[in-house]
Amino acid sequence: MELTVKTLDGAEAGSVTLSDEIFGLEPRQDILHRCVVWQLSRRQAGTHQTLSRADVNRTKRKMYKQKGTGGARHGAASAPQFRGGAKAFGPVARSHASELPKKVRALALKHALSSKAKDQQIVVLDDAVLSEPKTKLLKERLAGLGLSNVLVISGAEVDANFGLASRNVGHLDVLPVQGINVYDILRRQTLVLTKAAVDALEARFK
Repeated sequence: MELTVKTLDGAEAGSVTLSDEIFGLEPRQDILHRCVVWQLSRRQAGTHQTLSRADVNRTKRKMYKQKGTGGARHGAASAPQFRGGAKAFGPVARSHASELPKKVRALALKHALSSKAKDQQIVVLDDAVLSEPKTKLLKERLAGLGLSNVLVISGAEVDANFGLASRNVGHLDVLPVQGINVYDILRRQTLVLTKAAVDALEARFK
């Protein structure tokens, strides 16, 4: 697949050939789904927890005598059925992370890139560099390229001015090529890759 390389000003800067082994696969929804679930489960804090019988600070004294009341037999007031008592089978602090093989993760990334290529939602830039960290300047550049909902993947490091200018732009994510991931690719409409990012991805999957 051959794409035209553009500059931030909208001018053409040659062309680049994308590898079919990375950008030419037939996307599989099941693999993409597995990877997204794996990513989101790792992001969960897992810090939700309720008070159990051992945690409730109430007296352990028997509420009333065992017999003769005509009611049910109860012990401590920390039982779940009483107001102020414990929570029965409540959530406990735990890790929600699941396991996913490295080969499946790598394959999912290829399928995510291929899905964008199939939908013609990939733009290749010569470089993502700004002369000054101005949000207005970056918005004008993106509007000139017809981009509104974008994930920008730069080279090994994000340009300092570009990163600062992008902080206050809605629906715009900027990542170095090491941080590229399936979830961020799929959640944005257009994927913007720099030439350095394309070279790094092809070197990574060789």
